[in-house]
Amino acid sequence: MSDPRSICLLRLSAIGDCCHALAVVRTLQKHLPKTALTWVIGRTEASLMSGLDGVELLVYDKTEGRGGRKALSTALGDREFDVLLNMHASWRANLVSRVIRAKRRIGFDRSRARDSQWLFSDERIASQHRPHVIDGMFGFAEKVGVMHREYDWRLPIDDTDYTFADQYSDKPLLVISPCSSERARNFRNWPVDRFVACATAVSNRYGARVVVTGGGTDLEKSYAERIVAEVPDAVDLVGQSSLKQLAALISRSTAVLCPDSGPAHIGTAVGTPVVGLFATSNPGRTGPSRDQQWIVDAYPQACEKFLSKSVDDVRWGQRVRHPEAMSLISTEAVLEKLNALFGQ
Repeated sequence: MSDPRSICLLRLSAIGDCCHALAVVRTLQKHLPKTALTWVIGRTEASLMSGLDGVELLVYDKTEGRGGRKALSTALGDREFDVLLNMHASWRANLVSRVIRAKRRIGFDRSRARDSQWLFSDERIASQHRPHVIDGMFGFAEKVGVMHREYDWRLPIDDTDYTFADQYSDKPLLVISPCSSERARNFRNWPVDRFVACATAVSNRYGARVVVTGGGTDLEKSYAERIVAEVPDAVDLVGQSSLKQLAALISRSTAVLCPDSGPAHIGTAVGTPVVGLFATSNPGRTGPSRDQQWIVDAYPQACEKFLSKSVDDVRWGQRVRHPEAMSLISTEAVLEKLNALFGQ
């Protein structure tokens, strides 16, 4: 079978998932160098991926609803792709996929094709046993004949973004992104007093600067205010940096400390160790896709305590939606990881 002349990837969000998708893009670029690549992506995520070499980005704005789909259709015109890789299983992505014309329409296997995605594709990737999210993404590359994986991200970060980061990296740097999205009550956030304890210890012991980042919600602002008030030389950048600036900042840091959220995957993409805090989700599925030695994993204990099941008996990907789950992660366990990193 000849290589496709054109591939359209559909992955709208979220930041972490788009970082996974970027590794697939880099893989396709290396092994299908003559194939034109187009990526339909969400507006926020496009702000991180803009400037991606060799890839056409088409931005879909979910806030515009039907208008956003119409704008995408206008941008596409009468183009027909050889292949559509629908790497996003959701009703919104299903509707977006309808305006993308393609000879082959590839979606997830039936077990992962949430929101009836299988109705909007005519081919499916191979099923996998308990895969990490990135494994599912690479399944799309394998479906078009690319069997080798390139764990290569090369985020398109500009010199101006590194200049922004360098003003904070004159000493060892710890980036703390303390909050994850609270949609659907995911309960991923660690108690703020434990962030304060860890940040204070790293600052005092290693002379490190602590920078707190986030998207600017009231919850993120309250976390930052508390950390900055109690930690010497800490800097509050919540709501004050772009995603590219955040990526540059993380690339300059010794470690990033965060729950299951986008900055964990940005850390992987720029090669910075991620001290990831996991209790409500399984890091084997949604954690950093490489180098998981630095994560703190209380998910097995959370399953036992709040679901009365062992981690091997729960459905793969099942969340532990309990407000006390993250409290199972001790300050001492996190400091052990941070001391190992900063002590180097």
